[in-house]
Amino acid sequence: MSDKSEMGEFLRSRRARLRPEDIGLPVWGRRRVPGLRREEVAHLAEVSVEYYVRLEQGRAEAVSEGIVDAIATALLLSEDERRHLRNLARPPRSLSRAGEPLRPGLQQLLDSMTHAPAYIVGHRTDILGWNAAAVAVFGIDFAELPESERTWMHLVFFDPHIRAITADVALVAGHIAADMRLQASHRPDDPELRAMLRDMSERSPEFREYWETHEVSDFQYGRYVVHHPVVGDLQLDYELLDIPADPGVRALIAYTAAPGTDTARALDSLLNASTSEAERCS
Repeated sequence: MSDKSEMGEFLRSRRARLRPEDIGLPVWGRRRVPGLRREEVAHLAEVSVEYYVRLEQGRAEAVSEGIVDAIATALLLSEDERRHLRNLARPPRSLSRAGEPLRPGLQQLLDSMTHAPAYIVGHRTDILGWNAAAVAVFGIDFAELPESERTWMHLVFFDPHIRAITADVALVAGHIAADMRLQASHRPDDPELRAMLRDMSERSPEFREYWETHEVSDFQYGRYVVHHPVVGDLQLDYELLDIPADPGVRALIAYTAAPGTDTARALDSLLNASTSEAERCS
């Protein structure tokens, strides 16, 4: 699917979620379908109805930044949604170089984080490096996974162990689909990402349902609750730290627990026990 066609679908999905009263328009009579009409969006964005129709049909060329911003304002788009629309209207050039080995310095950084579960991901949710704390918390040896399955998209939608220990798997799955929607528009010339998303849509009705909502978000932080079979529930706060120096790498994601909480004590107990076991086996 072309970026212009995706832009049309995205605009229609954002238009459908708004009501006239949301943007201060009067409501006259009953509406056959929910959402704003095309002419209402065109009026608010100060473009012709004909031009806006061409945008939704994927027939408009050379869309200016000013028009993108005007339509984003008319549709009350979030900052992430604005970025997505800008990507679709004016596709950026990707700099991704997949398949490169992780720099030793990055793995050393992960290994030094003995009490913070952490891993490094690529632009397709591929897990490129991890530390022992992440293995202990998630209960999975990432090194034993086939490379095609060593992605958070695969693990969250298909892996029974990860789905069982994730407290709100529907929330996490929705987050991944929304994040990948933004990544896809940001990296339009990444054929492997496109192929992965097509494969996910074909294999997973659950992913396809989230994907077709056209939700877009760039999740930089949040909370992930793990049902750990040994120490109980772990309420972990995560931070996503971008790594712009490596084109094939997206970010380091690290998990911590608020000091003095049950989770902090449970995490310390789990990681201390894991370290002791590793020392005995070495």
